Amino acid sequence: MILAAESVATFAGLLADRSRAAMCLALLDGQAWTASELARHAGIGRPTATEHLNLLVAAGLLAEVRQGRCRYLRLAGPQVARLLEELAEMAGQPERPRSLRAVRASADLAAARTCYDHLAGALGVALFDALMSAGLLTNGDGLAVTDAGRAWFTELAGPDALAPASGRQLLRSCLDWTERRPHLSGALGAALCQQFLRRGWVIRCQGSRAVRLTGSGAAAVDRLLGLELAAS
Repeated sequence: MILAAESVATFAGLLADRSRAAMCLALLDGQAWTASELARHAGIGRPTATEHLNLLVAAGLLAEVRQGRCRYLRLAGPQVARLLEELAEMAGQPERPRSLRAVRASADLAAARTCYDHLAGALGVALFDALMSAGLLTNGDGLAVTDAGRAWFTELAGPDALAPASGRQLLRSCLDWTERRPHLSGALGAALCQQFLRRGWVIRCQGSRAVRLTGSGAAAVDRLLGLELAAS
């Protein structure tokens, strides 16, 4: 399929606006936000944010969910999250923190965070390396899950983890924009993240997509993968 240059330019222009980019990046936490929350995050007024969000929904970058009078926005899917993460990696220039609080928040994101529905940051990279070292994943002729890996993921998350819905790719490596090394994404990456959150092995940091590894989480990764990590 040949895309018209005008279509590509129009699409790219949606993310060229700083406010729209800020709101999309905030939604990489995988959760749904209200327009008011996104407006505050981007530092703009509610009416302006609504105009931006309507454009992003119309372009298929965001999806909206309505509950009563409330309108919630989220990323349209993992493919949008992957696009944003790859753009962040290509840009290569993280925003410079301007306060001690911002420095700490930046450090928390680099240590462990969610990238839409999978784990990223130093924690995500360490888990990917451990899965490779344990022979649960292999990268011989492209990234693949081994027989031992299928049994491991089935025991952790159930058989549905190996049968992604809607034709989603089972697994892929995603170059982490803070670590510059791969972490696990795709359906198996999502299943891993879901189990870590459900079991309380990681907990979300309030107002951020950063997560913290708990004591039980540190014990679990040591037991399951032989990976020694300190709780944060």
